[in-house]
Parts: sequence; structure tokens; C-alpha cells
Amino acid sequence: MREIDITTEYLEFIDAQDQRVIDKFFQLIEVIGEIRVINTHFVKKLQSSKFYELRVKAGNEYRVVIFSIDHTNFNECTKAVCLNGFLKKSNKVYMKAMKKAERILEEYLDENNEL
Repeated sequence: MREIDITTEYLEFIDAQDQRVIDKFFQLIEVIGEIRVINTHFVKKLQSSKFYELRVKAGNEYRVVIFSIDHTNFNECTKAVCLNGFLKKSNKVYMKAMKKAERILEEYLDENNEL
């Protein structure tokens, strides 16, 4: 139903996590690829941004993956790109992660000539 692309930066983030977290990430990626309507507990639009976040609870911490889509409404998109991941500690972390995601998305679009 939904094509999911994964960037190198995202894979590097995932590889640094423990196996339990890795399993949760890939399970949720499979879910967003196969299910059209996703609960906002897992996927949520980031305010004042074109990005969405995939939230994974592991222990007491959320690890968040930012990705961009080919439609303004996630439920209508046919393609998502996992750009990067980070450990949520504060709103400052969000700002840094969004800047990094912008750069990664630009590179992705240059390489693929589409989104």
C-alpha cells in the first residue's frame, strides 16, 4: 500500500540501538507500509513542519524517526522516507533533527528526482 524508503542516516541510527528497539522500529515501519490509517500515538505531524514523526516507546524514552511524505495527509500518501532518527530529550533536539532531516531530504530528492 505504501512504499517506505530508508536513508543511510536512518539505518546508522537504528544500528546503534539495542535489538529490542530495532525490532520495534522495523515492526512499525512494516505497519505504516501496510496499513492506510495509522494511530496518532505512533505517527504524528510535527507542528510548523512538512515532517511527520514515528514514535517508538522503549523503556522510558521515545526514540523518534522523522520522515517526509508525498502528500500533505499521511493517510493519503503512497510513499514515505525515513530520514533520520534521534533520542527525544528536549525541544532543542527536535530543532536539530528537523534541520538534519531537511538536509537529508534535499540530498534524497537530488539523487532520486522525486519523493
